[in-house]
Amino acid sequence: YMIKEYFANYLLHRSDVTVDLATGRMDILAPRAENWRVTMVDTGLATMTGGRIKRVAHHLEGETSFCMTYGDGLADLDIGKLIAFHGAHGKLATVTAVRSPARFGALGRDGTKVSGFLEKHRDEGGWINGGFFVLSPKVIDYIKDDATSWEVEPLMKLAADGELQAFEHGGFWQPMDTLRERNLLEDLWRSGQAPWKSWP
Repeated sequence: YMIKEYFANYLLHRSDVTVDLATGRMDILAPRAENWRVTMVDTGLATMTGGRIKRVAHHLEGETSFCMTYGDGLADLDIGKLIAFHGAHGKLATVTAVRSPARFGALGRDGTKVSGFLEKHRDEGGWINGGFFVLSPKVIDYIKDDATSWEVEPLMKLAADGELQAFEHGGFWQPMDTLRERNLLEDLWRSGQAPWKSWP
């Protein structure tokens, strides 16, 4: 409900207003709004991630692509570049590949001797699913029903069919799966140093 309320009252949240208490009239002063069209759909508490995409299919008619995210991570991702990358390769799906942030410090070792200590360095091993996608509506054909997990059957089948490409994002990315991660992100926001904040 909070997200729906925010967008329903977007101009009130983003602009200066004058309210005439006697008449109830409200004037928006110098409205500040993005040129966005936002659709919010209640897909049900028990619906899995793939099922949620399938449930919004009718909203995608006539679209050549759409953006999808889980909503539990933040990044300084250039969405314009992600969309351009998707359009250039002609496949059905693009996933943003990111490096996993390290949760623990790493030991530099020579046998049993500790030669150094690296405090919470990024995992430079592999790339992981960063949770930001650009998709063709045709991916809906890969989703069976509400019980379908997007991360399992559809993504694996898209990869096997050669229809999944990875957009490498080497910048800031942080999930918010735990209280610790939420606190980290809130501390960054309060400090004024939130890397994902690209607006004035």
